[in-house]
Amino acid sequence: MAQTKAAITGVHGYVPDYVLTNQELETMVDTNDEWITSRTGIKERRILKGEGKGTSVMATEAVKGLLEKTNTTADEIDLIICATITPDMTFPATANVVAANIGATNAFGYDISAACSGFIYGLTTGSKFIESGLYKKVIVIGGDKMSSIIDYTDRATCIIFGDGAGAVMLEPTESDNCIVDSIHRSDGKGAEFLRMKAGGSQYPATHETVDNREHVVYQDGATVFKFAVTNMADIAAQIMERNDLSAENVDWLVPHQANKRIIDATANRMGLTEEKVMMNIERYGNTTAGTLPLLLWDYESRLKAGDNLVLAAFGGGFTWGSVYLKWAYNA
Repeated sequence: MAQTKAAITGVHGYVPDYVLTNQELETMVDTNDEWITSRTGIKERRILKGEGKGTSVMATEAVKGLLEKTNTTADEIDLIICATITPDMTFPATANVVAANIGATNAFGYDISAACSGFIYGLTTGSKFIESGLYKKVIVIGGDKMSSIIDYTDRATCIIFGDGAGAVMLEPTESDNCIVDSIHRSDGKGAEFLRMKAGGSQYPATHETVDNREHVVYQDGATVFKFAVTNMADIAAQIMERNDLSAENVDWLVPHQANKRIIDATANRMGLTEEKVMMNIERYGNTTAGTLPLLLWDYESRLKAGDNLVLAAFGGGFTWGSVYLKWAYNA
């Protein structure tokens, strides 16, 4: 009997209409377009506006588009995994809110909190549910409303992050065009360098934590950059070596969109030319768990069945990882 494997059979994304440009940021903090572009590669990012609108708004739109694209009804969905660090609420899970929004009454769901690595963690987890043979249709979402936890007086972070969400459908296949391998790592010692201090059980919300601006992202940029360059490049190289991949037979690098210099370093370590690197950081910035599915959505029309893709990410915590998959369909 052939082994059941998991394949991505569809992808869709959503970004808000509002565009926050570098020029607008110049009016908010001491920065300029040249400084931002030269250091990050970012020109603009999308921001979700409107009272009471959380990550589920973007995730729901991404999933609705995915269902339509794959000709799937909501009641066919078995499981929804949502990777996010900006859930609508501490509980219930944003995955469950999305399920209710689309009418997925037969699905169970939960959230994964792994910062920028959340989507690939979710992709690997979702693939195992498919491989078990118990589930046929699993949706993995990556999405964040980073504007909800950014201090727009801190030029070290406000220039980097944006809002957006993407989702993929996982289904069984006996083909080799499937999710082939993954490597994941984490190191909690990195928490002091990239975190949001307050809002959890260690430092619940108080007047003091709000006054001290502890409910926003803190990043030690130099330290995070050093760890990200090393670990994202290393783990992508490891998955290539483990699967006998070379620069010639990798069709696409799908890298987390944190900083163009980190992306370039990863591609160089893998021996890849710029033409093989997916990139949309200039338009969306860093959408945290949303970057990788948004890349797949943007590049879907250029993908062919059998293409070798290497996904790589590094995020707060620290978390990092890489997934090797063979694309399953022609757009």
